[in-house]
Amino acid sequence: MSPRLALMLSTALLAPLAASPVLAQEADPTAVEEVIVTGSQVRLPPAYAGGQVAKGARVGLLGALDTMDTPFSVTSYTEELIRNQQAISIGDVLQNDPTVRVTKGFGNFQELYVVRGFPVYSDDMTYNGLYGVLPRQFVAAELVERVDVFRGANAFLNGAAPGGSGVGGAFNLVPKRAGNNPLTRVTAGWDGGEQLYATADVARRFGPADAYGARLNLGLHGGETNIDGQDRDLKVIGLGLDRRGERARFSADLGWQDHHIDAPRPTVTPAGAIPKAPSADKNFAQDWTYTDERQLFGAARGEFDLTDDVSAWAAIGGRKGKEDNVLANPTAQADGTISAYRFDNVRKDTIVSADAGLRARFETGSVGHSLVASVAQVNLKSRNAYAFSSFAGFASNLYAPVQVARPAADFFIGGSLSDPRVTERSKTRSVAIADTLSFLDERLLVTAGVRYQEIETRSYDYNTGVRNGAYDGDATTPAVAVVYKPSGQISLYANYAEALIPGKTAPGAVNGVAVANAGEILSPFRGEQTELGAKYDAGSFGGTISLFRTTQPSEYFDVASRTYGAGGEQKNQGVELTAYGELTPGLRLIGGATWLDAKVERALDASVEGKAPIGAPEFQTNLNVEYDVAALAGLTLEGRAVYTGSQAANATNTVKLGSWTRFDAGVRYAFEAADRPITLRARVENLADKNQWVAVGGYPGANYLTLGAPRTLRLSVTTDF
Repeated sequence: MSPRLALMLSTALLAPLAASPVLAQEADPTAVEEVIVTGSQVRLPPAYAGGQVAKGARVGLLGALDTMDTPFSVTSYTEELIRNQQAISIGDVLQNDPTVRVTKGFGNFQELYVVRGFPVYSDDMTYNGLYGVLPRQFVAAELVERVDVFRGANAFLNGAAPGGSGVGGAFNLVPKRAGNNPLTRVTAGWDGGEQLYATADVARRFGPADAYGARLNLGLHGGETNIDGQDRDLKVIGLGLDRRGERARFSADLGWQDHHIDAPRPTVTPAGAIPKAPSADKNFAQDWTYTDERQLFGAARGEFDLTDDVSAWAAIGGRKGKEDNVLANPTAQADGTISAYRFDNVRKDTIVSADAGLRARFETGSVGHSLVASVAQVNLKSRNAYAFSSFAGFASNLYAPVQVARPAADFFIGGSLSDPRVTERSKTRSVAIADTLSFLDERLLVTAGVRYQEIETRSYDYNTGVRNGAYDGDATTPAVAVVYKPSGQISLYANYAEALIPGKTAPGAVNGVAVANAGEILSPFRGEQTELGAKYDAGSFGGTISLFRTTQPSEYFDVASRTYGAGGEQKNQGVELTAYGELTPGLRLIGGATWLDAKVERALDASVEGKAPIGAPEFQTNLNVEYDVAALAGLTLEGRAVYTGSQAANATNTVKLGSWTRFDAGVRYAFEAADRPITLRARVENLADKNQWVAVGGYPGANYLTLGAPRTLRLSVTTDF
């Protein structure tokens, strides 16, 4: 069924129901009335006042923790917020977070997130705690119940990210679960341009005491977007099963996502000065370009209480995916003249990811202990091939794009696009142990732990399949964290944690100078983090302020000794402020700000030392407000402001991307008609229809520009049966 037909059918069904509305607030049959069980690997923290965020989040191997007991900065965004904002992707959800900025991957259409000035790749997000399971480029928002945002280094808590990012933070996506009440929810919507969509969300509980649950999500999006000539088709299926028990809890999830974009508007690499941003609805893509991604993924997780004080868990997941792209990302001169060449690539991934662990609670005298031990492993096999047209390329213009005939991709070829060979195998495994000690009636919590990790990668020639490289490294990453709660409303915390980045292989020469340790495989690079913070929880309104300092090591060549090692360093330090909740009944907000001082202290290229890294703004702030209109029950107004300060657009800081601001606004109306709850939603993003570059870089060392979306009107109607 096409999205247009689905919209027409849904409208026809809703029209007679809307004839005689009875005012009412929208019911939420997905609500799960259970309190957080500290450290649980399956149960979720309940929603906080206002329903937009949760009272806690998953914190790696420590499991689910209440925000006030967590010695790190975390926020968990809820399905209610996702639904009310008509979010399409995880990036749409993260537009609410004052510590995160959303950009694109290098040379593709991967969503990429910047936290504390460091990139986090979308394929380094975890799915219910497991790495490598989620689709690499884009995850549809309708698949998830929660989006957990963790700020800071997390190699101890989560293990090393397979893609090598995650220095500044981490994201965990929680799949949907059946709530306490039956749910049959249908939504039809318009997402700007000719982009229409229809979704269904069905959930039931069954069995003795409703112990078993099933939730099915279906989504279909299609049509031209509000960017000229760009067509997107998105098909989504998600199935979640679970069992609630006193001693045994289990969940299993299966997802399928088919995402295709024709003529996707590319990022632009400036050749020097940054060109003026073209019209936000302008598409300078070639009409023969496209990106296509199909992913089948799933995971199962079980938790069993062996005794009242000892529990065990195990999880396994996997993904089988294929990506197929024909791209032409341009380089632009200051006057808007652009040049590009064709780039084709195919990628096929097979991933298996697993973890298991034990948790025990006991006391030694007056000291309480929560001891946890876990093992984890991620295996990847990747098949890849590529082909380029002549690097001489073709010309066009940002402001008056020129369509050219598709050039032949026969200039530089690696492998067979129709039958790619295995080009990469990797294995990341780890074992971790931690103890959280509680003192003073649990007002003082001290967590200490360590994780030992091994990283193995093998690379193979695209054409022959012969192994041409190998990497084996290991590292031990400790963490120490303290929480002190002087009152029920205030929580003070501090932590020391590390990030882990795969090491490099020393080259034969650097700038013509022979390397003494050529061929040596360097140990994984360790980023170090220290953080101090305070949290406030008034019951209906809360927030966090944190001061952090993170160092990211990198390769460095010592000319005197001719040694290639890990002497490079980038230091990011700053202050974060987050706030959330319900200030007064009917007035909700999410907001905050980040002040960042980022600097390259030491580098292979001495000319960039003392400079700010690309794409790390000194200041950014968000404010999202919702207000329930008392004079008309069911009517809610919302507004959002996003500001990002200027940021370096090249390594030497001679070019900068200017600051930008975006305003969004929305309204929704919930009522009943013929005993059915109905919600009408309208939302405008980029209200002022500003033409602006909204990000620079994302991939280390790259300075590509991302053009912001034009004014976008989103409309939807939802009903429960």
